[in-house]
Amino acid sequence: MVRRAILDRDDQLTAEDEVLPASQPPAAHPDLVAAHWRGAGGRWLVWVARTVAWAVLLIIGYRGVLAIIQDHGSSTPSGSAPPAAGSTKFPVTMAAAYAMEFGDVYLNFSPAKAAQRAHDLARFLPSGADPQLGWNGTGTLHLLAEQVAAVAVTGSHTAVVTLLGRLSNGDLIELGVPIYAASGGMSVSGDPALLPGPAKASPQQVSQSTADQATETTLQDQLPAFFQAYASGDQTTLSRFAAPGAHITGLGGSATFGAIDSVYAPAGGASRQISVTVTWQLAPASHAAGAVAAAPAAMQMTYQMTVVRQGGSWDVQSIGASARSLPQGPP
Repeated sequence: MVRRAILDRDDQLTAEDEVLPASQPPAAHPDLVAAHWRGAGGRWLVWVARTVAWAVLLIIGYRGVLAIIQDHGSSTPSGSAPPAAGSTKFPVTMAAAYAMEFGDVYLNFSPAKAAQRAHDLARFLPSGADPQLGWNGTGTLHLLAEQVAAVAVTGSHTAVVTLLGRLSNGDLIELGVPIYAASGGMSVSGDPALLPGPAKASPQQVSQSTADQATETTLQDQLPAFFQAYASGDQTTLSRFAAPGAHITGLGGSATFGAIDSVYAPAGGASRQISVTVTWQLAPASHAAGAVAAAPAAMQMTYQMTVVRQGGSWDVQSIGASARSLPQGPP
């Protein structure tokens, strides 16, 4: 029988030829089985690999979300069209300067310079316009000074620039100048309009509170020395009158102190706002060698000052123009 034949040849088989079943442990020959360590130390490589993989995934996810947010912020909002190529606002600043240059030509004329005026106006006017822009060629006008009073934009290409000018006859006038702007160019698109200058306004007289005569007397004695230093710009002397933290520069010699004409000091506490009227002597203009020097001009001016009481004197905190109304005399 087959089984017996195998048993009969048992003596011919060696230990190396025996095959054990998979479920049977190799207890018969422990010294011939290769060693295999299944300890926990082999698992750290697995955890390191997992950690690296998660870190990479997190970085990729973070950068993806950030890119989406940035792309959303830079894109055109839904429902709104992107700005049209080349679309710009009306050039207000350039139009104002352009109108001033035009006004200097338009408001200066005389028969002797009519041809030159027409040549100069042609730079501002569209082709085919009246070369003298409505002037009949007679009379004389001279512009002394001008500045821009207002710019009213009436469309994407149009505006009216209002100039405030002073003429040689003493009149203060306004001139409305229509301007057309397109493709970087400009022109005066219509006839200018002569308008009246600002009307004279009468400031409302504000009643002053009761004056502190004792403080006014003290300031009358103290302020001449201050204004002498203020006229020359003497910082050493000014610092003795200045309140802590105040910085007063002075006029630097452009005027000479004349007199304190009046001081108004309201009743109050240790800090007051006072009004001081001063007479300055202004240095005359330079004259040719050998010419007789002219007497200096005298100008009366009023200042508003903030003074702070320190001991028995008043220190100057600030000095500036006064908003006090001029006294109204007979018309």
